[in-house]
Amino acid sequence: MSVPLKRRVDWFLPAMAGAVVLAALAPAWGATGGWLHAETVTKVGVMIAFFVYGLTLSFAALKGGAMNWRLHLAVQMGTFLIFPIAGYGLVNVAAPWMSADLRFGFIYLCALPSTISSSVALTGVARGNVPGAVFNATLSSLLGVVLTPLWLYVLAGVAGAQGDLGSAIFDVARMLVLPMALGQLCRPVLGAWAARHRAKLQLTDRLLILFLIYATFCDSFAHKIWAGHSLTLLVGITVGSGVLFAVLVFAMVGIARSLGFSHGDRVALIFCGSKKSLAQGVVMAKVLLAAHPAAGLVLLPLMIYHALQLVVGGILAPRWASSVEGKANALASRG
Repeated sequence: MSVPLKRRVDWFLPAMAGAVVLAALAPAWGATGGWLHAETVTKVGVMIAFFVYGLTLSFAALKGGAMNWRLHLAVQMGTFLIFPIAGYGLVNVAAPWMSADLRFGFIYLCALPSTISSSVALTGVARGNVPGAVFNATLSSLLGVVLTPLWLYVLAGVAGAQGDLGSAIFDVARMLVLPMALGQLCRPVLGAWAARHRAKLQLTDRLLILFLIYATFCDSFAHKIWAGHSLTLLVGITVGSGVLFAVLVFAMVGIARSLGFSHGDRVALIFCGSKKSLAQGVVMAKVLLAAHPAAGLVLLPLMIYHALQLVVGGILAPRWASSVEGKANALASRG
């Protein structure tokens, strides 16, 4: 599920806010049982989206980054170990000021896999190890099918809509991994067509995520979950998200230095290890939380973190690229 970074910064972030506003104005349309039949549309749409992702995923790109095991271990440790532990620590420190749903929202954010699109795009902009980023972002998505429900069960006692951990993992795999695998199998036949229509497929992907956000918040507004919440809620979530982002970035920098990573691997580690997938997070929420009325509040930390990681990453990547180019030019002038 990739999208050019520029397009995402240009319109996708305000579009997310627009989807929430629309849900507040017309919650009955997209709520469970509404005339848009959001439950059916989202299931079909998610499976189509992950089929397309499998269709466009280059096996050659994965193979190119497959052998750098130290980078892979560091990225996955950041995503699925350091991040959940940091999030659990945050919600325990801030527990007196957080509702139970909001605490779960931060735990949910921290248990998710890394994002594919912006991780790879930002790594490329910063002159990092793009094949390594592609491999790790994809591996993270696959590991998240098992590790995300497992972390939710361990940290929050949530097994999924069916109340069974095994069923939750199976449901996520059926919705995400199976369509992706089918897309890979169809790549020899449809891969060229997908490459020609990549821009249209990416736009469809973004629109699906916006619909999922809209439908999720429709349920929340229909059940009046937001009653009593004020602007201070957004400020608090933004501060908490900023703390998490800073902790993970500094942790990834420290790991990269201790392992003696090159610039390319360090950049891939920072961008892959500190990011979380909005696309997969919204999809998993539909599977794991079903029609839980507070799902909108649970997703709010993820949405704010998503915006934060894009904005800060968009500032850092060009600076790191300029630094590398400056060093290269200095060496060339000496030669």
